[in-house]
Amino acid sequence: MRRKYREEDLQFLKKFGEHLLELREKAGLSQAALETDAKMSKNQIGRIERGEISTSITNLNLIAKALNMELKDLFDF
Repeated sequence: MRRKYREEDLQFLKKFGEHLLELREKAGLSQAALETDAKMSKNQIGRIERGEISTSITNLNLIAKALNMELKDLFDF
């Protein structure tokens, strides 16, 4: 069963995704490079960046490590 998000949740996912995209670009990584470093699919990374999906805290930790930052820094937006 797919979870139905409230509008404020969708806005949060969108802002988070935009922030992640900025961090990735600032780090000089393509989605393909982040895919390799975070051991996640490029498709999943793209969907997170577009605010289309939520992801697990474990995946966020992998992304943070791939970007050489603390997990908490992903939420500094």
